[in-house]
Amino acid sequence: MEILGIDIGFGFTKATDGIQNLIFKSVLGESTDLQFREALLGEETRGQAHLQIEVDGKSYFVGELAERQSNVRFFTLDQAQFISKFAKVFALASAAKMVKGFVPVNLVTGLPIGSYRTHKDELAKLLVGEHKLALTDASGKREEKSIKIDKVRVIPQPFGSLFNLMLNEQGELSDKRLVKEKIGIIDVGFRTSDYTISDKMRYSERGSRTTDSGIARAFNVIATKLRENSGVNVELYRLFEAIDKGNIKIRGKVYDLKGLSEQVFNQLATSIANEIDRLWVDDWDIDAMVITGGGGAVLSKYLKPLLNGEVLEVDPEADMRLFNVHGYHKFGQHIWARGSAPPKVPESPKV
Repeated sequence: MEILGIDIGFGFTKATDGIQNLIFKSVLGESTDLQFREALLGEETRGQAHLQIEVDGKSYFVGELAERQSNVRFFTLDQAQFISKFAKVFALASAAKMVKGFVPVNLVTGLPIGSYRTHKDELAKLLVGEHKLALTDASGKREEKSIKIDKVRVIPQPFGSLFNLMLNEQGELSDKRLVKEKIGIIDVGFRTSDYTISDKMRYSERGSRTTDSGIARAFNVIATKLRENSGVNVELYRLFEAIDKGNIKIRGKVYDLKGLSEQVFNQLATSIANEIDRLWVDDWDIDAMVITGGGGAVLSKYLKPLLNGEVLEVDPEADMRLFNVHGYHKFGQHIWARGSAPPKVPESPKV
């Protein structure tokens, strides 16, 4: 049995088997016949992995390959559409790259608190069972695979980060402080921000909510400004590298993004801090807070000074985008590999 953690996000899809990690942009594209497949100068450009998958009779380019090669690309920030049209392809592409041979798979994934109750059964039903698919590598070689997913556990998304801090790689308790204390989790994703409280490992309905304050809100402001200045509508998923670099070149002209990014990230961090203050107004006894998520990695330095209380320090070299998915895998180890009772997680929070 193989245990996988897969975090199917609006911005990036992340997966791990506890040893290797996989990250790709959550972009789908129509596949096309590539006339020239050799990497220029004999090397594949770093970070531009070839991910082509055929599922249910349809062939897709996925992630950066879709961004580079597909004439028609699909990207959405709508939760219902994301579950029905994107999630299965992204999850199976991840599993197909991770699993060798015909090993049964048990899988842990997550959903934002705001859509957990509505979509958790639908997502599990999409993924459970035997899936026939095919992968095509960069040389054009096609490999047919069968992925058998025996069990799927869907948990509220931010609990992944808590489990990542609380459990070791074998799924055993390693930080008992998090079990005994009241911890607030701030999970800033691409489209949404999730806030939840774990009070001695009991889920707090009052302190949990999903809002639209994801990093995409800041990206939208930047994309709008670029459209005003350049006349080009830059897709949000094409802004990741540009914002990280601090500038973007459009039709030969370089546009500086540093000042604008600082401004919009400060504004978004202030908005999130205000949401937290309102949501947790009665939870003045929180012992500590955790900032997590890909958006959390970007906003952490802006958000920390605005929070009232202790913020747990994390390894500055760690990739916050992977906190939830590593927690999913550790949780899977806990409930399936160890055979013991799982930590308490909400089965169906009301939203």
